Amino acid sequence: MIEFQHVSFAYEPGRPVIRDLSFTIGDGEAVGLIGANGAGKSTVMKLLLGLLQGEGRILVDGREVGRDSLAEVRRKLGFVLQNSDHQMFMPTVYEDMMFAPLNYGLSREEAEKRVDGVLARLGLTELKHRHNHRISGGEKRMAAIATVLAMEPEAVLMDEPTSALDPYNRRVVINTIRDLPQTKLITSHDLDMILDTCRRVILMSSGQVVADGPAEDILRDKVLLEANRMELPFCLAGRAGL
Repeated sequence: MIEFQHVSFAYEPGRPVIRDLSFTIGDGEAVGLIGANGAGKSTVMKLLLGLLQGEGRILVDGREVGRDSLAEVRRKLGFVLQNSDHQMFMPTVYEDMMFAPLNYGLSREEAEKRVDGVLARLGLTELKHRHNHRISGGEKRMAAIATVLAMEPEAVLMDEPTSALDPYNRRVVINTIRDLPQTKLITSHDLDMILDTCRRVILMSSGQVVADGPAEDILRDKVLLEANRMELPFCLAGRAGL
């Protein structure tokens, strides 16, 4: 579904942020992309969405990401931003969710049917006509996810989906992510959430992959995590008595 082939990128000449990065994410996989600040996680997302262009090749469903393919590629990828205020730009949840389907050529009746289906599946029907500036942070995060799902993307990208949420809304978001059938690529410092939602983890440091494997194996490796300026998830640290 997603493939990086020897991708490199630098914001400034001679100072690469991504270095010869290669990995593949299969259809339906849930992958956590982790690393300390500055590891290159956000740059990977921007490269995948075509917001930045580097060296090497990036493919989405077999189609190379480039100027001529951006519209097609972006229809396959739904991106949930870390700050929902930057994503929800229409007055109401309903208008936000209708925006992409209508622009993809659906009739208003077809678009509304899709919106209602997504809201019902997520248990968010009561938010349909709520104003975005009058819902809580947790509700807005869920509404942002619903807005992306209304696009019916083949893959969902998420940047810190549980940041700044209270424990209840964090659990709601985690359960929602876990139930999504799409391919998922999630960047986060919330390693407990990654462990709950992802079977595989890619650990980055200085723009390179330093580990790629089962989430349980990588996230319980205290030596590996600390060598890359990270710590065990709380749940595993508790089991280890640390």
